[in-house]
Amino acid sequence: MQNYAEAIKHFGENHATGLTFVFAAGAGLLALRRWMAGRVCRSKVGLEGKTVLITGANTGIGKETALDMAKRGARVILACRDMTKARIAADYIRQKSGNGNVVVKKLDLASLQSVRDLAKDVQENEERLDILINNAGIMQCPKWKTKDGFEMQFGVNHLGHFLLTNCLLDLLKKSAPSRIVIVSSLAHETGRIHFDDINLDGNYKPEISYCQSKLANVLFCRELAARLQDTGVTVYSLHPGVIRTELGRYFFPTLALWKRILLIPFVMLIKSPWEGAQTTIYCAVDESLANVSGLYYSDCAPKMPAPQALDDVAAKNLWDLSASMVGLA
Repeated sequence: MQNYAEAIKHFGENHATGLTFVFAAGAGLLALRRWMAGRVCRSKVGLEGKTVLITGANTGIGKETALDMAKRGARVILACRDMTKARIAADYIRQKSGNGNVVVKKLDLASLQSVRDLAKDVQENEERLDILINNAGIMQCPKWKTKDGFEMQFGVNHLGHFLLTNCLLDLLKKSAPSRIVIVSSLAHETGRIHFDDINLDGNYKPEISYCQSKLANVLFCRELAARLQDTGVTVYSLHPGVIRTELGRYFFPTLALWKRILLIPFVMLIKSPWEGAQTTIYCAVDESLANVSGLYYSDCAPKMPAPQALDDVAAKNLWDLSASMVGLA
């Protein structure tokens, strides 16, 4: 009987210890999840009478951003490559926001002609453009080329948006005060602009290309802000966070099965698209940024980018190279 009682006692102690561990682990995971979620944009600014154009707005953080802009009363233009998905997203946004002023326009950032066609459409049919959000992107794809022969990630993530932004600058200036928001990534910190081989024909690696394109986003923001001083058009680049979106569709299938299994707990902790959209929304509407331009943001706050993203000479050289590549006078 004594052994039995001791066994029960030890079981109770072990059980209590186990429960304590589970609760502690659960509390730790909950705290980590809340920390990973980041800050939320608290601005209540309305956008009635304003027009917002968002690239890649049919899914992920672009869709959540579009929904937020629509809820604020803006006319929202979803500029997307897949028109079927874009129309479905537009219907969803109209229903959820109660705002019927949500339209879809065709944009394939891998085609400079498509970019020019969209810009012409907007210039001819839109009276104003108050917020341009360069959100669309592609991540770590195979060695593909755009329709104009550029490396796909650099072409879509940077060159397409570079041309689109420049084509719409006159309308943005006319609508001032207006904003340009460029979605970059923390990946820019390990990026380098390969001026001697911008398409990485000599040594293509998906991760190197992606980091180069995201660094290009931050440098573009910096140079564009300098060129737009005193115009009433302000520019912001940002890291949205690590998010559960379709952006990783080329990256995750390349991982070994055991690596994907190890990533499952991490995936459960990363941001939702709604959480990931908060810094984009913050840069687009927050009143405190009205007189700020050219900075980089993360979790709804300014953040110092990598040293190579502060290189003004590189930013100007990238501008000149990009203008030459897309045929911008």
